[in-house]
Amino acid sequence: MSKQIVVLMGGWSSERKVSLLSGAACTNALQKAGFIVTPLDVKRDIGAMLTHLYPPPYAVFNALHGRWGEDGCIQGLLDILKIPYTHSGLVASAAAMDKPLAKCVFKNAGIPIARHVIATREQVLAGGVMDVPYVIKPLNEGSSVDVHIVHDEKDGLPFEEDEWPYGEKVMIEKFIAGRELTVAVMGGKAMAVTEIDTEHGFYDFDAKYVVGESAHTLPADLPEKVYNETMRLAERAHTALGCRGISRSDFRYDGETVYILETNTQPGMTKTSLVPEQAAHVGINFEALVKWMIDHAECDE
Repeated sequence: MSKQIVVLMGGWSSERKVSLLSGAACTNALQKAGFIVTPLDVKRDIGAMLTHLYPPPYAVFNALHGRWGEDGCIQGLLDILKIPYTHSGLVASAAAMDKPLAKCVFKNAGIPIARHVIATREQVLAGGVMDVPYVIKPLNEGSSVDVHIVHDEKDGLPFEEDEWPYGEKVMIEKFIAGRELTVAVMGGKAMAVTEIDTEHGFYDFDAKYVVGESAHTLPADLPEKVYNETMRLAERAHTALGCRGISRSDFRYDGETVYILETNTQPGMTKTSLVPEQAAHVGINFEALVKWMIDHAECDE
């Protein structure tokens, strides 16, 4: 008998459109793998969502990205319902999405991090919160949403004062010039290292999701020692956060040190996404990758 899978997608975060693309791709792959699949565009109406989760399906494929879907909220609900789901559990999801907390975890695990401070809106707008160049990041968003590099405060911030896109506090992080690297970890084991090149200055939202806006070198052309160290650090980040299933960690290499930027507990699964690309590199096609994720779905009881 075929197994029933519900694919959660869409949602209401800033990454809704990307989630819909991931969900559609995963729905198609699961159907090809022989599962009975119900794609569900998640809304704030929890009661309506619950009608699709009862009777409980064999598992939930969580293709939600960003807040509420990737930060432990939906994971907690599925834990209560005792329905196995893909990707990391509540605690790991919440820790990875909370950038200051994740940095504490990385530091305690011996993983190099960029210098950073948490600043208020007033401090940032006043200037001088950190020597330039620095990066402004929201505390709990993904996909580089509202991430900006400030190279010269004299030119002003990359948004108007009345268009402040963050909450009361924001992360200011020292910009690390160098090479952008990423590593997918599957079941605790790193797949490969990809180097990302883009004219956007860094791997921002458009570079991630618009075809042709970034170039991926796989495997990355790095000295063997640096390549292996980046793989090791990705595995350590995955373990330190308590991730399961698949994660993807992003790094900067300045020629001397590999610094971790963040770990994504629910990486994108679109046509331009890095995890499917690395999986194919190690001999795992998209259908097999998605099936593996269902086969390793869990919940915390």
